[in-house]
Amino acid sequence: MTQFERSDVLRILRVTARQLSGWQRAGLIARSGSFSFFDLLQVKKVRDLRAKRVKSATIRASLQAMQARVAGMENPLLEAGSFSFGSRVAFRTQGKAMDPIDGQLIMDFNESGQLVETPNRFSPVLTGESAIDLFARGVALEEDPSNAEEAISVYQKLLRLDPEHAAAHINLGTLYYNQSEYELAEKHYRKAIVCDPRYALAYFDLGNVLDETRRLPEAIAAYKAALQLVPTYADAHYNLALAYERCRKPRLALKHWRSYLKLDQQGPWAVHARAQYKKLLGAEKLKVVYRN
Repeated sequence: MTQFERSDVLRILRVTARQLSGWQRAGLIARSGSFSFFDLLQVKKVRDLRAKRVKSATIRASLQAMQARVAGMENPLLEAGSFSFGSRVAFRTQGKAMDPIDGQLIMDFNESGQLVETPNRFSPVLTGESAIDLFARGVALEEDPSNAEEAISVYQKLLRLDPEHAAAHINLGTLYYNQSEYELAEKHYRKAIVCDPRYALAYFDLGNVLDETRRLPEAIAAYKAALQLVPTYADAHYNLALAYERCRKPRLALKHWRSYLKLDQQGPWAVHARAQYKKLLGAEKLKVVYRN
């Protein structure tokens, strides 16, 4: 994998040594003497958010909150579309925009100027068709659903350059999933797992496509694999609880509803999770009384 020196980062992305050092001290950029193309993309994302007057502390808090809410997501700045709204940071993933700090979904009011998005078209600073160019452009294109076909084309080109790019397989799989192309989605989720067996998000997304195609035992195994890697993966607990309910295993479903509610007490799905938990708990108590 190509490595860039510190001087290369400053020159390519047009940032100062003081800026880069400050972002590293703030924990936004890894402290290192050399940088991968993913590091370059991370620096660019931070640079763009700071240019819109989002404070470094706010960016860090948003990243930490996003990682907590989508536990299989290792690097939100690279794996989801990010944009500023006011002094905060929101992320767009799987067609939804969310402020990760308070968990609220965000409506897109960009026409009235209330929401400032990252551009739909990414103009790479680097020259040539490198992996960083293609991945950055793919992520930017995904932010607008009308660009899905172009995003697919970009990720396909990236994977011809780097067939083991796990994040590209995930993003391409999700584009196919959203088009109900489940066989293709499954193919890329499985490839992501082969490329990076510790990528919890790949197991979670694989579970979703297996669930959608009514292969519940396989879906349950995939969700459990995600949770073995990241026990605090709230969405995996949620989907696993639903799957156990459909398999008529209420006690196992109860366990995961309880786990989900420990992780998310006020999010948009917590109301449904709490209702299901109370419903199943009541039914189980009645069974115990009846047996006694």
